[in-house]
Amino acid sequence: MTVKPLAIAAVLASISAFAAEAGQIERACLSSGRPGVTRGLCGCIQQAADITLTRGDQNRAAGFFRDPHQAQVVRQSDRRSDAEFWRRYQLFGDTAAAYCS
Repeated sequence: MTVKPLAIAAVLASISAFAAEAGQIERACLSSGRPGVTRGLCGCIQQAADITLTRGDQNRAAGFFRDPHQAQVVRQSDRRSDAEFWRRYQLFGDTAAAYCS
């Protein structure tokens, strides 16, 4: 499924215009120590998470910043729930890439 970047931008702007505090993904991003990390980029990634992932999904995905190997474990899992999460996680990644790049 292809999502139009302008549509993503409009939705993200309307959803997070009044966000009061950093979300799970933003905090994990900021504390990751990766090169190029900025508050703006991490905030943008959080916005993408807010429209594509549940709070539980966000908690799980935030763990990937601390332990990237866990993403591989989930991706290769045979469990149906992991496969469903991975589809949502991929949509999150695609959305973040389109909106935050």
